[in-house]
Amino acid sequence: MSTGRLIIDLDAVVANWRALDGMTNCKTAAVVKADGYGLGSENVAKALFKAGVRQFFVAVAEEAIAVRDALGPKPEICVFSGHMKGDTDLIRELGLTPMLNSVEQLTQHLEVLPDHPFGIQLDTGMNRLGLEMQEWAAVAELALAQRPRLVMSHLACADEPDHPMNPYQLDQFKKMTDGITVPRSLAATGGILLGPEYHFDLTRPGIGLYGGLPFEDATPVVELDLPVVQIRDVAEGEVVGYGNAWQATRPSRIATVSGGYADGITRILSDRATLYHGDIPCPLVGRVSMDLLTIDVTDVPDTPSKLTLIGPQQTVDDLAQAGKTIGYEILTQLGKRYHRKTFGK
Repeated sequence: MSTGRLIIDLDAVVANWRALDGMTNCKTAAVVKADGYGLGSENVAKALFKAGVRQFFVAVAEEAIAVRDALGPKPEICVFSGHMKGDTDLIRELGLTPMLNSVEQLTQHLEVLPDHPFGIQLDTGMNRLGLEMQEWAAVAELALAQRPRLVMSHLACADEPDHPMNPYQLDQFKKMTDGITVPRSLAATGGILLGPEYHFDLTRPGIGLYGGLPFEDATPVVELDLPVVQIRDVAEGEVVGYGNAWQATRPSRIATVSGGYADGITRILSDRATLYHGDIPCPLVGRVSMDLLTIDVTDVPDTPSKLTLIGPQQTVDDLAQAGKTIGYEILTQLGKRYHRKTFGK
């Protein structure tokens, strides 16, 4: 096989949801936006629905199509971007719950879909999406009279437990919502880990379901192996790859493997990433190109047919650290060329 093999463990996704759900005494939803963080929203949603999840979140209305097709009419699907112009037909036909983010969205929704469910998103200091305190004060009575399904906000720094922004946003959320009878939600994965004070009526884990930080005890969900296309001997002083970016300081064996930035292995990983043959580290040498990587396998005693980029030796977040990014980006950029093997529920 000439493409990498991406193994996706749905049992691990379910185990992570159950672990996070077990930390709370409230309802636990699941975030399946960005095609289930790059792992396939249909399969992920099916596994989580079978495990008991009845509320899902996507980023935009179009993402809900695959989830609704996979699960049918029963679960609630909420849309973080709210009710955008052009979304009305999808919201109506798929029975979506838009999380309205502005006075304008609230007005539009009540005008064009007056009897249709909705939620409200509040801005508690992140300055990204949601009604600010003064805006909410002006429309809260009207909005609450229409019985929204949920009132939510989002934490900006939940992956840093000691960050002062966390208690600040918690305080703001309470000021804006204490006394209402509508279910409330503040915590995604990081917020769950901050403790019960942040849980309210519903939590919305995302990255933790897929094995990523800040959920340090998560069960790994993905493995990625890349096939070796060719191995060649390189003499001391010879160069490898575009721009002569790497020069051998000893007689070396270089494996060219199938994978590159077209597959989500970003160019910043040039001369930074490590692949593995079993427990033997094999450094990526030279530049990441569109379709190929060059790997130093000089210390491997046999001839490998594949090398592991994500697996027991190196997590998604380890790779992200090498690329000066976060696990979210690594997962969501995994390319479509991989042969995907999904197993589990």
